[in-house]
Amino acid sequence: MQTELSKKLGVEHAVFGFTPFPAVAAAISRAGGFGVLGAVRYTAPDDLKRDLDWIEAHVDGQPYGLDVVMPAKKVEGVSEADVEAMIPEGHRQFVKDTLAKHGVPELAEGEASGWRITGWMEQVARTQLDVAFDYPIKLLANALGSPPADVIARAHDRGVLVAALAGSARHARKHSEAGIDIVVAQGYEAGGHTGEIASMVLTPEVVDAVDPLPVLAAGGIGSGRQVAAALALGAQGVWLGSIWLTTTEADMHSPALTRKLLAAGSGDTVRSRALTGKPARQLRTEWTDAWDDPEGPGTLPMPLQGLLVAEAVSRIQKYKVEPLLGTPVGQIVGRMTSERSVQAVFDDLTRGFEQAVDRINRIAGRSGQ
Repeated sequence: MQTELSKKLGVEHAVFGFTPFPAVAAAISRAGGFGVLGAVRYTAPDDLKRDLDWIEAHVDGQPYGLDVVMPAKKVEGVSEADVEAMIPEGHRQFVKDTLAKHGVPELAEGEASGWRITGWMEQVARTQLDVAFDYPIKLLANALGSPPADVIARAHDRGVLVAALAGSARHARKHSEAGIDIVVAQGYEAGGHTGEIASMVLTPEVVDAVDPLPVLAAGGIGSGRQVAAALALGAQGVWLGSIWLTTTEADMHSPALTRKLLAAGSGDTVRSRALTGKPARQLRTEWTDAWDDPEGPGTLPMPLQGLLVAEAVSRIQKYKVEPLLGTPVGQIVGRMTSERSVQAVFDDLTRGFEQAVDRINRIAGRSGQ
């Protein structure tokens, strides 16, 4: 599963694995792929430094990257407290009532919420970059599109490639004009923030729109056959996220959530604004149902929604309230039926890829006779 891009980065397989778990990122790189650590949950620079130190010690010298959530335009002088003050009291009451309905206990006195979507704030993302650029990362990816021009320049000065996610050919062209190096075409099926266009349609559109920039296909990919299909559509690799959630290296801290993922089918996800205020594919739960109910107050725009529900999500996760317990995940969850190591996932991907290529070669050979 090698392409021009994978050779450039020095990896055996053109499989880019996004994950919030350092152990998974390191295992992906050790298995011959390219591990990408998600930084959005790191609000303290020392915590990110600790985990990058760990990756450095366990990646066996293989390349890896970092994924941030950073707006392209600067917003000066806005603090987290300023944003918190914009949240309507009615929405706060709705959160309290929903948690009370399901008997979700309060956090202990003085216990801080362990889940905060604050990495979207530019000052937080920039502190993450200040840490990350002290490490030999080979790729910086931005989940909110092209990062600011000075960040792109800073990465390029260090020999770091820059990738940006796109949900349409129009977005992809903007990334190309901004000077990024790789476009991740993220289809509707993907977990987390997604656009409206399915991967089978989106990937070739983006490939054509930004040629000769390399494109990674994302969304609905979890088998070697699907990797082969992505490369056949013109992608130079695949960007996988959901498939790693049920690996043995993933530190989910919740057997109940792992069970829900293993039991879910491809129709058990929903594209909801409940988590961050932007449409994000996740497990459908009574929590997402409550926010998507027309009789409710409706979600707030990003970043207000993420700050509003931060403590609630922490309480749901800590006390494992199963009707409300969920996570961002793509439609590929229907293939995630057992816990496997990252290496076992790669073994399955490579085996399936080889079988798919052999099948196409046989078809092509017969058609030419």
